Amino acid sequence: MSLLERVETETGEAEIETGKRLIRIGDDRGLSLFERLNYRLHRLAWKTPLHKLRLRGKVPLRLLAVPKDPIAGDKAAGEALLAGYFLHNGTEVPLDGFDFATLGLPADFSDYLQSFAWLRDLSAAATRERGAKVAEGIMRRWIGAFGEQVSEPAWRADLWGRRILFWTAYAPYILSSRDPVYRSSVLYALARGARHLERGADKVVPGLPRIAAWAGVIAAALVVQGGPARLNSGEAGLERALAVSLHDDGGLVSRAPWQQLALVEILGQLRAVYIAGRREVPEWLAEALAGAVGALLAVTLGDDALSSWQGGNMASRRRVEAAVEGSGVTARALRQPRGWGYQRLQAKASVLVFDAAPPPPPRALSGGCASSLAFELSDGPARLVVNCGGAGEAKGALPAGLAHALRTTAAHSTLTLGDRNSTAIHEDGSLGKGVGEVEMSRDETGVLRVEASHDGYVRRYGLVHERRLNLSTDGRQLGGEDRLYPGPGRRRRRTEAIPFAIRFHLAPAVEVTTTADGQGALLRVRGGAVWRFRCRGGRLEVEDSLWVNGMARPEPTLLLAISGETPPDGMTISWELIRAS
Repeated sequence: MSLLERVETETGEAEIETGKRLIRIGDDRGLSLFERLNYRLHRLAWKTPLHKLRLRGKVPLRLLAVPKDPIAGDKAAGEALLAGYFLHNGTEVPLDGFDFATLGLPADFSDYLQSFAWLRDLSAAATRERGAKVAEGIMRRWIGAFGEQVSEPAWRADLWGRRILFWTAYAPYILSSRDPVYRSSVLYALARGARHLERGADKVVPGLPRIAAWAGVIAAALVVQGGPARLNSGEAGLERALAVSLHDDGGLVSRAPWQQLALVEILGQLRAVYIAGRREVPEWLAEALAGAVGALLAVTLGDDALSSWQGGNMASRRRVEAAVEGSGVTARALRQPRGWGYQRLQAKASVLVFDAAPPPPPRALSGGCASSLAFELSDGPARLVVNCGGAGEAKGALPAGLAHALRTTAAHSTLTLGDRNSTAIHEDGSLGKGVGEVEMSRDETGVLRVEASHDGYVRRYGLVHERRLNLSTDGRQLGGEDRLYPGPGRRRRRTEAIPFAIRFHLAPAVEVTTTADGQGALLRVRGGAVWRFRCRGGRLEVEDSLWVNGMARPEPTLLLAISGETPPDGMTISWELIRAS
């Protein structure tokens, strides 16, 4: 039984509303010049004598409680630490000669080290007695490099928030020493970090970083020091952060599943802090966590790992399962999203995830993708149709040119018109004009049916793209129709035909054999089922593609492409996938 099936067995099926819904993107052009300057000035203020004075205060003699981290670590990464090296996303760094102050590592690896997330992995592989020897050695190096020096990235607010969560949860690994000077230095750093956070959490950009920062403030109040005053400040700050960072359906405004996974992990850890502090979890926090879990489950496929959206990849089934189980929440997959935007169709063994919303606003995610109306499909644990994916949190793992290409419409399983992105991607990485609204409707009275349209090509070509997907109740047949029709407000009438291409990127395990008439193909999942693909309205070709796996490494694969030219007034292209065995 899959993770989602276990959750839905406990909670029952979600009710699906029928009818149309219009989803619009706001006029968000990213952070203003004033906001960028304000964030920069705040960071510069860290180096002033005044900020150092603000960090002064009492040093706790001990922790008030030790929370239990509810999320299981990666045993392989923990065993690597015992063997003498860090291992994260395929990158290895030896402990011998390791120096926090002189590292030049990728951003994701630096965050892994600086947040002390590796303590979770170490605990999965070692007892306290054995693991403490490794953890204390690394901790001494961090204290020596950054205990007094307030600088980036070590004192970044989101990293301090996560660091407090990990330091308090794994206190037995870092505070078991009989050396009173060392123990005092760790507690001193904790107290200063909490004061730094409390004054700077609201200066962090909205989204996951601000949520992590305020979570650290609350953790410090409950198990380090600060009492009711700091707790009230932290809870008020986190509630504000969640309000601006989450849609009301529980999904992050960034619409990035890889960030949603991190959100569930952070809120799950914070829930454990309340339990350790013998405090009731606030209702608003419990609701936010339940919503976040539901949104996360909505973008998993049949293998229980993530589908690939907004520059992310599948991550790993183990990590997703650990996050959901560690949340302590009984929730069902979000099936009728609003701002989150990912429609989920599930029938028997088939799971389909459909992007029925505009891209995220630049303020929420700097690496958003032009993926509107793309979908992914799995048959049981086997992935069939996918998007190319991206590096996710492993920033810098892919060449810049490839990372940019993976954000394009062509890198997703949807239609492109005139070889253009449905939403422009500028050279500086920001999103430009394109999809401003998506109209969507869903019906589950018989066949599972969802249809959506977007206006991304109206400005340039005067055409709306509409996609209809019908999944049979036994999950063995998916019918699709891509329609192009004149949009409102066309300024001039075009006379020339416009080239189009509808791409279906295939998972690496899928083998393709085209039919003699050039209108179909057999898709054989290696060691699994066979699906028949047929199309009408264009030429079918097989082309090379790639897919980024859960370790942020590209793998070669294939794609099906239906191509042709549409008259200026539009046309309809239909296709179907039928499970043959």
